[in-house]
This record gives sequence, C-alpha cells and structure tokens, in this order.
Amino acid sequence: MLPRVPVVLLLTTALIAGPIAQSEKLDYAVIGQILDEGLNRSRIMDTLFWLTDRYGPRLTGSPQIRAASDWAMRTMTEWGLSNVHREEWTFGTGWSLVRFSAHLVEPEVQPLIGFPQAWSVGTDGPVVADVVRVGIQRDADFAKYRGQLKGRIVLTQPARGVRMLEGPLILTMDEAMTREAEMTPIPAERAGAGRGSAASARGGVADDDERPNARQFQQRLQQVFKDEGVVAVFDRGSDSDMAAGGSNLSWEQQHTDGGTVFPGTANRNTAPAGVPQVTLAVEHYNRMVRLLEHDVPVKAELDLRVRFHPDATGFNTIAEIPGGDLADQVVILGAHFDSTSAATGATDNAAGSAAMMEAVRIIKSLGLKPRRTIRVALWGGEEEGLLGSRAYVAAHYGDARSMALKPEHAAVAGYFNLDNGTGRIRGVWMQGNLAVRPIFEQWMAPLKDLGVTILGPRSVSQTDHVSFDAVGLPGFQFVQERLEYNSRTHHSNMDVYDRLQRDDVIQQATVAAVFAWNAAMRDEPLPRKALPRPAAGSEGAPSERRVRGALAPAATAGRSRH
Repeated sequence: MLPRVPVVLLLTTALIAGPIAQSEKLDYAVIGQILDEGLNRSRIMDTLFWLTDRYGPRLTGSPQIRAASDWAMRTMTEWGLSNVHREEWTFGTGWSLVRFSAHLVEPEVQPLIGFPQAWSVGTDGPVVADVVRVGIQRDADFAKYRGQLKGRIVLTQPARGVRMLEGPLILTMDEAMTREAEMTPIPAERAGAGRGSAASARGGVADDDERPNARQFQQRLQQVFKDEGVVAVFDRGSDSDMAAGGSNLSWEQQHTDGGTVFPGTANRNTAPAGVPQVTLAVEHYNRMVRLLEHDVPVKAELDLRVRFHPDATGFNTIAEIPGGDLADQVVILGAHFDSTSAATGATDNAAGSAAMMEAVRIIKSLGLKPRRTIRVALWGGEEEGLLGSRAYVAAHYGDARSMALKPEHAAVAGYFNLDNGTGRIRGVWMQGNLAVRPIFEQWMAPLKDLGVTILGPRSVSQTDHVSFDAVGLPGFQFVQERLEYNSRTHHSNMDVYDRLQRDDVIQQATVAAVFAWNAAMRDEPLPRKALPRPAAGSEGAPSERRVRGALAPAATAGRSRH
C-alpha cells in the first residue's frame, strides 16, 4: 500500500512544478484522414508543374505571374474553394524577358552562361563590343575612365576564387543544428539597431532608403556608364547568393558555382533607364578578367531584348474554405507566389505556394467542416520587399508604423508561412511567442514520424509572416530542411522543377493541412504576444487606438528579431 501524501504537500509540489499545459482537443481520426489523403493521394507535383514549367518565372508585374494566378484561381475553384479572388495593390513598372544570348567572340568563340538582371534595359538587337575591366569604387574614380568606355562592354568586379564542390552542399539538420535552432540566440550589438530603426519599425525588411549612400552611388555609376556610351555591364554576382537577403539560420553557407548564376536586380524604381546589365557564371566571367590581365583583347556579343509594362499592378491571390460556428475568424496559410526572373521559381517559392494550395485541397476533398474559415493567400511582391503581404495587412489589419489597428485584426486566429525551399518541415519558429509552445508540442506529437520535432523560440525575419508579426498577429514560419536552397537554387538559374523533392513537398502540404485544421478547430485563437510599440512619432486615430486596446490579447512574451 502506498503511503498517504498530505494534500498540502501535493499542492506545494504542483505549484513548484508549474502550471500544467491545457490539453488540446485533437481529433485524431480527422488527423489520420488528413495524413492518408495528403501522403497517399497528393496532387502537389502536378500543381508544381503548372506553376513552374508552364507559368514560370513569375516576376511581379509580368504577364507570367498574372497567367499563373489565373490558373491557380481556376484550379482552386474546381477544387470547390470559395471566395476565390485577387486583391490588387500599386506596384509600378513591370518587366519581362523577350530574348537573351551572350557569347565570347575573341579570342575564341564560347557561349556564355548568364542571365540578365530583372528590370535591365535591352540592346535592341545583337551587338559586338570590346570588353574592358573597370575599378570604380567611389566618385573620384569616375574621372580616370571618362572618354574611354564608349562602345565597350564593362566588367565591374574582380575575379573571384571558385572552390571545389565539397562540404555540406545539401544541408540537412543534424543534432547540433537542431539544438541550435531550439535555442534563443543573444544577438550581437549592432550600431543603430534599436526599436526605432527603419528595418525593425517596418517589420524586419529594409526599404530602399536604408542604405542610401550605396544605392545612390550605384545610380550615379549607371548614369555615368550611360553618359559614356557603355554598351552593357557584366558582373559575376555577389560572393554569396544570400548576401543581399541573408538567412534566418546561423549555419549559412556560401553558394556553389559550376555554372549556377545568381543574378542581381537592376533598379526597378528608375526603369527603364541605365545600360543593359547581365550576370555571368563566375567561371566564364573570370576567364575574361584573366585574359584582360594578360593584355589579351576580348570581344563579346550580346543580344538582350526586354519588355517593360508601365503601371503594372501587384496582387495577392486568395481563396477560402468557409468556417462554421466561428466563421468570422480566420486561419491563414500563406506563401509568396512571385519569383525572380532567372528560372521558373520552383523552390522559391512555387514549393511553398503549391504546398499551401495542396493543404486546403486536402481538407476540402475530405469534406471536412472547419469551425473557422481557412484561407490560403498567395502573395505577390515578396522578392521586392514583402510588398503583397504588407499591402494585405495594411488593408485588413492595421498600420505597422502607427499600430493603428482595424476591427479585422481580432479575427485572425493564426498565420502560417512556407518560404524556405523544397525541404520538408521540421517544426515551427515560434517568433518569440512562448505561449504557443505547449500547443504546438501537442499538435506535433502525431507528426513526429514525419520528422516534425523542432520548436525554435527565436523570431525569424525576411519572409511574409513578418508582415503579420509586425502588427501583433500570431504569425509563424515553418522550420524547413534547406537542402540545396542556399547552395544552388535560391535566386539562381537552377531554381527549376528538377530540383524539387517529391517526398518532401508532399510532407510539407500534409503537415500544413494538420496545422491549419487544428488551428481552425480549437476553442480559442492562438495566443498573441504583446503588441509592438508604434514607431517614434506615429499615432493612430483615437478610434483606432481604442480598437487596439480593446482587442489585444494578454501579453505572453516580448517581441524580438533574429
């Protein structure tokens, strides 16, 4: 017989141990149905074919992305989704490629691997020109090249070393990486990185004015090239394909080479202007630099034809499964629909878009009736600075600068985002929202055999969940295996259907469907963090401030940014 334990001692022990997490009311029979449909009758690879091979690339402002949206809307309507529509927002000048070829002509003929930068002007037909290397780092360097560049193709960078293909080219999370993901990092001190900085106030992505000196210098440089009569500018890309955007993970690696091209983007805000701009494979670029260093004359042929689309409109593509008794509340599955122009945008981000489309198809095909409305949102303009999701949040939920919120803000039960390639989901970045840990732990338990085990506490940035987090909504990015995303496909000419991993994208869609269903069925919306403070000097209207105070849930954690 076990000894009797005093009630006081039991209560004291319980208090020391802390509160017991509320049990989630999970319907395991329905979860089993979702897993069966998602894993055994997936249609995601067909969706990916249409979004990539048929309608890629999907550059915002181009005819291709609108055609892709038309197809997605027809398809989701055929699946039985409701309220299928586009929501448009102002974008500016669009761009599309008509024709591109480049050849080394002298000293020997060689086809050049490369790709024009989006929003570059064209050559209006084939041109052959001498190639020269310039070293212009500051305004004082302009004078030394004045009168020497007319009719030339200009190389703007030095050669770069090309390393062997070795090391973790296919990046999967080992035990050490998993432990790192589950820790809260203490960020290094950065000058000017306070709450009032431009990037933090706008949700973690810097606007064009954040690095004015560098951007203004590049604009002046392009104007000098145009004034001097330069035929075209060739570069070999940055030293890392993620240099301009960065990764949320500390185990970032340099990209591979081997003919993979990571083109930049010309200044779309001044398009059409400047001179033709092309990024070449580093191996081909380096050859020309070495020839010139040995005083061997170099000629190249370029044929670049483009089309500009004035007053192009950006848009988001939306569809829903209507809810039941809590239909006025919404669970949102989101991914950015747009891509860069260098390939068909398979891993960035047709994979995420197709997975979220497939997630709602799974739920709809089973005839399930969610309590809350489940909405899929395919964003435009992510590559230009989260433009689509920002516009959507501003139109429906509130202003991230002033924190003046709208009534719909209270209706968002949760937002989940996919935007890190073709790799399977390993867990969720909690975005500093500690109150969701016991909830997500229970949701993930039936998914453990699919590899979903990681709860990362940190706030991650640079994709569309940030737009929701910036106004205090519970927005989350899934943790994904990176595979070749950093090393080969991100913003490269190799971001094509063949780099997609069938089993992994099937897993993505199935896991997203389970998360959407659980969020739609629980009694309460997901808990929220404390609302971010307004940017300095910003105040909402009195009525908007009252809405914000009345509808904001209790704080559970401060807002941080990784």
